[in-house]
Amino acid sequence: MKRRSLLQTAVLGAGIFLLAPTRVRALGGQAPQTGIKAPDFDLPGFSPVQPDQKHWSLTDFQGRWLVLYFYPRDFTSGCTIEAHGFQDALPAFKKKGAEVVAISADSLSDHESFCSSEELKFPLLSDPDGVVSKAYGSWMAPYSMRHTFLIDPESVLQAVWTGVRPVGHANEVFTRLSQLQTS
Repeated sequence: MKRRSLLQTAVLGAGIFLLAPTRVRALGGQAPQTGIKAPDFDLPGFSPVQPDQKHWSLTDFQGRWLVLYFYPRDFTSGCTIEAHGFQDALPAFKKKGAEVVAISADSLSDHESFCSSEELKFPLLSDPDGVVSKAYGSWMAPYSMRHTFLIDPESVLQAVWTGVRPVGHANEVFTRLSQLQTS
């Protein structure tokens, strides 16, 4: 009987833990929950459409929606597919008043090469030590995990995707942005 009681207690405890609405559990750590202010960031980056800008922070995007996505590595197949998805949807995101920014641990020179070879027109930020990636629960050294965050014009997290599949993800994010803006 003790064994059964112990098992029931363990199952109940696990259920409460899994159903607790605290933070989003992600492979890269604890992702911030929706409805709270997004973690701030200030990172160096590269953007072919803003070549004179060297750093980007969350405050740069106040008053606009922000799609902030984390990805493992420039020039890998999944990351290239995901980047092309966001690039193809970029005009639609901009029509909705949203900016797209991507973060990985890659160097600025890698980001510049990636933007150039893949014709990307949005900023790629460099987080080599994973400081910002950790704040977003998206770090598994030495890489950022494939997670996406939709942040509203007041810097509040409105949607979180963890364990993203690159194919079709940009459309999924765009659909959620459209839903949030019409509700």
